[in-house]
Amino acid sequence: MGVLLKSFPRQVTFQELNASSALNNAIRHYQFGAVAAFAALHLAVLAVFFVRFRWQYLGLMLAMYVLRMFGVTAGYHRYFSHRSYKLNRFFQFAMAVLAQSSGQKSVLWWAAHHRVHHRHSDQLPDVHSPGLRGFWWAHAGWVISNDYDEYDPGLIRDFGKFPELRWLDRYHWVPTVLLGAAIYLVGGLGAFLWGYVLSTVLLYHATFCINSLAHVWGTRRFDTADESRNNFVLAVITLGEGWHNNHHRFMHACRQGILWWELDLTYYGLRVLNWLGIAHELRGVHLPHCEAEAGT
Repeated sequence: MGVLLKSFPRQVTFQELNASSALNNAIRHYQFGAVAAFAALHLAVLAVFFVRFRWQYLGLMLAMYVLRMFGVTAGYHRYFSHRSYKLNRFFQFAMAVLAQSSGQKSVLWWAAHHRVHHRHSDQLPDVHSPGLRGFWWAHAGWVISNDYDEYDPGLIRDFGKFPELRWLDRYHWVPTVLLGAAIYLVGGLGAFLWGYVLSTVLLYHATFCINSLAHVWGTRRFDTADESRNNFVLAVITLGEGWHNNHHRFMHACRQGILWWELDLTYYGLRVLNWLGIAHELRGVHLPHCEAEAGT
């Protein structure tokens, strides 16, 4: 009897088929290489506990974090996504290299998707809205999935016309790999783990917090059509990007911290570059009278 029973396969229920299909779809939404590299980098952070601590390592980590965060905020975001100031072609390429040393793909990819985000913020087809697809998806899931590996070149024609930027788009990993290799060759394993691995992971999550936390945690000065928030803590760790509600109201402005106490280190850095003759035509914030009163 037992043998006879085993000869008949168990019927698979409709619910099990649905669950299996959902799992297969979920697996297809992630490239193994992207997920493996993302996970490996996070696991490698644990290795900092197995090298002898040096204050120089901590200083290197902070320097690499701040420098590359400036590349993210001043480069990826305020320049390539919103054109809030101008650079000549040489410094444009240098800013693109600095931005891509953060390991967040190419400036063309980054800016094209960010422009979609502003067109449809917290509405379909926003690529990273925590209210639509959950916190994890907005924070990191969309980046490591393969849903958005491609982008619409039509959204970034203004910068896509430059062959050097198209080359960086094709080989987006080159700046970050060269940086990691240089740190390792000059400073050894400890410097690499602190100055590259740890700083890169911290940089990832600080940047991602603007997509996720800055749409759920903070205050709203302006009644925008999305859920953007201003948050002092996020502004500190992202050199000014935490004034996200301000930014969604004036997305082309170079300055995101509107009031005197709203710390915006990226803007201060760009003012220095403007004084040095590198950055030009920094676009400001022009508050209508009613909004100026609301912001006081």
